[in-house]
Amino acid sequence: MEMQETRFNLDIMGKRKMAAMLSGLMLILSIASLAFQGLSLGIDFTGGTLVEAGYSEAVDLGKVRDALVNSEFKNAVVQYFGSANDVLIRIPPSEGLNNADISSRIIDLLAGTGQNVEMRRIEFVGPQVGAELKNDGGLAMIAALAMIMLYVAMRFQMRFSVGAIAALVHDVLITLGIFSVTHFDFDLTVLAALLAVIGYSLNDTIVVFDRVRENFHKFRDVPPVDVFNVSLNQTLSRTIMTSLTTLLVLAALFVFGGEIIHSFATALIIGVLVGTYSSLFVASPVTIALGISREDLMPVQKEGAEIDNMP
Repeated sequence: MEMQETRFNLDIMGKRKMAAMLSGLMLILSIASLAFQGLSLGIDFTGGTLVEAGYSEAVDLGKVRDALVNSEFKNAVVQYFGSANDVLIRIPPSEGLNNADISSRIIDLLAGTGQNVEMRRIEFVGPQVGAELKNDGGLAMIAALAMIMLYVAMRFQMRFSVGAIAALVHDVLITLGIFSVTHFDFDLTVLAALLAVIGYSLNDTIVVFDRVRENFHKFRDVPPVDVFNVSLNQTLSRTIMTSLTTLLVLAALFVFGGEIIHSFATALIIGVLVGTYSSLFVASPVTIALGISREDLMPVQKEGAEIDNMP
């Protein structure tokens, strides 16, 4: 049976070696960055105090930093939070000071900058809680990947599950690597975004694998590479439209959502881009490299089944 015409006729699988080199390079850079400089963990994981303050007019961050450096909060991180009137301060855990002492001390220091200041938010996270969140978050991601591998193996075949997991690990590592290289804050919202990226990327991959299974049944004596290629072309318009509409929403969140979900939107934008790439150039090539064939998807025919079905 001849392969049917599709809206796209791109040689996606013909670029798999080039894509493998690109993915390998990105993974090496990501792992190296994570190994040598790690992630800029937010207060959710490190513990400490988070203070959001609002000023009546634009404030000079230098004055705020000087006030904190000259006090007992020498390692405080100060940054604007959405506008030049709003300031976000991250303070590592301080020995000998309880939450009430830190709160009142910060208020006194900020009031000493000579401008009217309003305390909008003060959050405290203990180091033990932060460590538990970090461990639990890592376990949640490992559990998600394990359950996904089991699901794909049951729905398709073990080689497909390895390809799907390879794509998901690829997406997570590269997203983490970008956060490591750029020193973006990695907090609980980013961890939630990573779990959402896993689900998004898996959905794209499952759609492709469903079409691959259909085409293996439909086209006989066709090499697996060609079956995967036509399947990817058949689902490409759906992949592009899904990614574009998702990115439009995320771009709106990034621009208008405010600083509180800035990292969340950033992680999702990176994850959607990398996930779309991996569903085309990682999951399918890995499955092909493992030697998938039409026979692997055919139901096992029991001996004597034809005789048993005779009238």
